[in-house]
Amino acid sequence: MAIGTVNAAAVTSRNLSSTLAASRLASEMIVIVAGVSGSGKTTVGALLAGRLGWRFADADAFHPAANVAKMRAGIPLTDADRQPWLHAITAWMDERIARDESAVVTCSALKRAYRDTLLGGRPQARMIFLSVDREEAAQRLAARHGHFFPAGLLSSQFDALEPPQPGEPGVTVMPSERDPAQTVTAIIAIVQGAGEGQSHEADA
Repeated sequence: MAIGTVNAAAVTSRNLSSTLAASRLASEMIVIVAGVSGSGKTTVGALLAGRLGWRFADADAFHPAANVAKMRAGIPLTDADRQPWLHAITAWMDERIARDESAVVTCSALKRAYRDTLLGGRPQARMIFLSVDREEAAQRLAARHGHFFPAGLLSSQFDALEPPQPGEPGVTVMPSERDPAQTVTAIIAIVQGAGEGQSHEADA
């Protein structure tokens, strides 16, 4: 599946029966909702899991204490810091797959190597990468309170970001809309298409 860009606003609303059909058709699927901090991945991921009746996990919960402490202190994580975190996420995904469970998990997945780690060898997994510009992400982070990731670290995420490119299997890019429900409706259309064996080539 080649990477594509989906215009969430162009996807019409699905009724309840369509949502339930998507859940059935996409059995044993792991959807990774990815993007930089402030892209809305946690909000979208939780809402998506709720709509589909799937398990949900927030990637923040998989960080070891040392990573959380670094981020609280305003220190960017390194590739080495992220390895145990990615391992914990993939272990959780593999557990769901072994149990024949569908699930949604979030992850920043900033670099191609991270995305390959998450998706590699897991045909049940696919990634929705939410794109957002730096200004919008900064505004969202400024309005967020009580999270260990400070707004000052946002620049480090964009510096590390390797945007998904055409040819990355299992990845679909879509804009992070201000209305998370609209984004979720677009994702469900993709999930339903996956269950039906349709092409995932997205609209430009």
